[in-house]
Amino acid sequence: MSLEIVLITGMSGSGKSVALHAMEDAGYYCVDNLPPELLAAFVALEHQHHGNRVAIAMDVRSGTSLPQVPRELTRLRQQGVTVRSIFLDATTETLVRRFSETRRRHPLSHDEIPDGRRALVQVIDLERELLAELRDQSHVIDTSTIRASQLQSYVKDLMPAATGQLTLVFQSFAFKRGIPVDADYVFDVRMLPNPHYEPALRDLTGLDAPVAEFLHAQKEVRLMGQHIEQFLSHWLDMLDRNHRSYVTVAVGCTGGQHRSVYLVEQLASAFTPRWAVLKRHRELDSR
Repeated sequence: MSLEIVLITGMSGSGKSVALHAMEDAGYYCVDNLPPELLAAFVALEHQHHGNRVAIAMDVRSGTSLPQVPRELTRLRQQGVTVRSIFLDATTETLVRRFSETRRRHPLSHDEIPDGRRALVQVIDLERELLAELRDQSHVIDTSTIRASQLQSYVKDLMPAATGQLTLVFQSFAFKRGIPVDADYVFDVRMLPNPHYEPALRDLTGLDAPVAEFLHAQKEVRLMGQHIEQFLSHWLDMLDRNHRSYVTVAVGCTGGQHRSVYLVEQLASAFTPRWAVLKRHRELDSR
């Protein structure tokens, strides 16, 4: 069986340890903070020991070796190794809060840099620059507003879906809680009729039949769904030919409970016959 490597990388404080634990639970042999210089030797060793599923965490702790990683991943793919890269991200404000709450020092912080929010923001910005190339080659998960258990589920869900073809990730969200930073495409559906103003529907969600029936009866909702479907259908083949592994499509409404949830369900159903599809409901999953 060929070797499969999942690279877990991302911003410090974004949840890489949680993601690595999820991979371990899924049966992967996990290595944290492997120096990039040792990647080739490690892969050769795993081949000798007949290992076939490995998860490796790499991040800014590798310092000056980081620029080697994209080239090493390309070389491994050329050798027939299946390589999947997951990048965990979060807003700067979220990362600052997490470091402040845990009182941990950022890996790029130095003793000569004074403590404080301004200094922390500066090193986070530097980290983003250092990891930009890796992020561009990875599937991004925004951990800003999700719990550890949600992140574990998201990471595990990616594994069976990753079969070498492009995977569509449809995600509903609430604009009032921020736009997901992992979205490749964002569709705003706040102008559509809102079930929130129907007393019998207010406490339900887009997963419930009464809400689905209400929204399906609205011409504007059906038209929005058709337009999003037509747009994606037009470009997905080109994205697939460009060797994209994942495309995240975020659909947002005010509360992330009714309209966006319903449309994500409809879009996922429409694209499932041809593409690998995953669904996420950010606000519902966080309940």
